[in-house]
This record gives sequence, C-alpha cells and structure tokens, in this order.
Amino acid sequence: MKQKREEEFMSMINTFNRIIYKICCVYATDSDNVNDLYQETVINLWKGYENFRGQSKISSWIYRVSINTCISFYRHNKKHQETIALTTDHDHINSDNDYMNQLKEMYRLINQLNKIEKAIILLWLDEKSYDEIAEVMGMNKNTIASKVKRIKEKLTKLSNE
Repeated sequence: MKQKREEEFMSMINTFNRIIYKICCVYATDSDNVNDLYQETVINLWKGYENFRGQSKISSWIYRVSINTCISFYRHNKKHQETIALTTDHDHINSDNDYMNQLKEMYRLINQLNKIEKAIILLWLDEKSYDEIAEVMGMNKNTIASKVKRIKEKLTKLSNE
C-alpha cells in the first residue's frame, strides 16, 4: 500500500513538475533558492498528500501548496531582490534570444508584483479559468476577474516605464 502511494505521488510530481518549477522561479531570486524552494515544495506536497481528500482538483491543490510554500519562503527571505534570476531547463525552452529576452522581461515585471498578484497572474498565464484560479486562491470568481484586469493594467504600466 505504501509503495503504491509513493508511486502515485511520484507520478503526480512528474506530471506537475514544470508548474511547480515555474512557481518557484517567480518567487526565488537565484538558482540555489529555486532548487531549495522546489525541494521544500515537494516535501510539503508529500506531507500533505496523505490528507488530500479530492475535494478540489489535484492541480488546484498543488498550486495552493506551491504558492503557500513560496509565500512562506518569501516572507522569511529578508534579502528579496528587485529582479529575478531566470533559470530554465533548456530542454523545455527555446534558446532564441528574442524569446529569452521577452521571457526575462516578463519575469522581471512579474517580480515587481506583490505575492498575491504573482500567484494570480501565474495561474492566469497557465490558462487556468477564473473558476480554477478562484478555487486555488480562496476568492470568488468576480474578484479574480477584476484582479486579473488590474494586474494586466499594472504590468502594462510597468513595462512602459
């Protein structure tokens, strides 16, 4: 029974690996922190896996645990920097300079948002519905819709500065 549970967990981690990693990249400031944060997130997922009851989608639960772990890390990390070090798995991202520059700029802008705005925009960028984002964030759908609109306006303003 325990081995089956471990295999299910590892399969889940493999399925959602990139999502967890992307969330960690937004909240961490260097590659060491990204890796530490990723490990801590997986540990927290393992600790909570036994208690996951399936009342929400597994992806919503993973987002929530990942975001909470990152926010907790962010609160404890007093040396928060203004820019984010973008670390990537080169198998997954095209190394084209224009694309990489746009991606770095997007992460730089997202890093200027507060922790809740970061979480919401990450979910939106992952093409989650307002209902799914609301479930993960513990807010209602209309609140999410207005927050996404304001965040997009804020990012546009930041990019024009």
